[in-house]
Amino acid sequence: MSKSTKSRGEQAYSLLRHEIIRGAFAPEQPLRLAQLQERCGVGFSPLREALTRLAAEGLVTSEAMRGFRVAPLSLDDLRDTMETRTYVETEALRRSIERGDDDWEGRIVSSLHALGRQNERSHPDDPDSLAALEDRHRDFHVALISASGSRRLEQIIDNLYLGSVRYRMPSLGNLSSNPARDLMIEHGAISDAALARDAPHAVELLTAHYSLTAELLIQAHSDRLGRAANG
Repeated sequence: MSKSTKSRGEQAYSLLRHEIIRGAFAPEQPLRLAQLQERCGVGFSPLREALTRLAAEGLVTSEAMRGFRVAPLSLDDLRDTMETRTYVETEALRRSIERGDDDWEGRIVSSLHALGRQNERSHPDDPDSLAALEDRHRDFHVALISASGSRRLEQIIDNLYLGSVRYRMPSLGNLSSNPARDLMIEHGAISDAALARDAPHAVELLTAHYSLTAELLIQAHSDRLGRAANG
């Protein structure tokens, strides 16, 4: 594969990945190569490369004679994704607390600061600011587990994040402005426990953080399913 073809494949992959995550395509929507070629401005070969990578990440499905489709969303998948993410990520957090050095601590502090600043700038009616907030949110959670010492464990966590963020993005405005919780207090408490090397408390806080997020996402997704059925 030539360098230019690889570059075009990367371009198509990045664009489609972003659009699937933000909900530009409906769940189970067929992804027609001819339409995507015009949308992405690349040829069939780079598109197939991009879609194959997205299928490996679980964002796209591929079936013989049916081609590529956006992966479905369901309440069972949401529960499974959040439960598995909690299970895997708490183990990575334990390892990071045990092995983390000064650089690891610095990543946590700086990512929490960046998250707080973006949280101040974000508004529920501004999709761009919410997307930036989600990026900073991801950076913080990546920083927490970045000293796990396991590349494969971190890859699994990244795939689970992709699975969960498809449910988060349509509800992000409501999640960020929910008066029942203060996300910065939650993240700050997790950070404090991690930096204090208190693994049991950090794991307890992270588990509670994801449990509450899962409850809110399940309710939001159930509401969307109800509106779709009644519409």
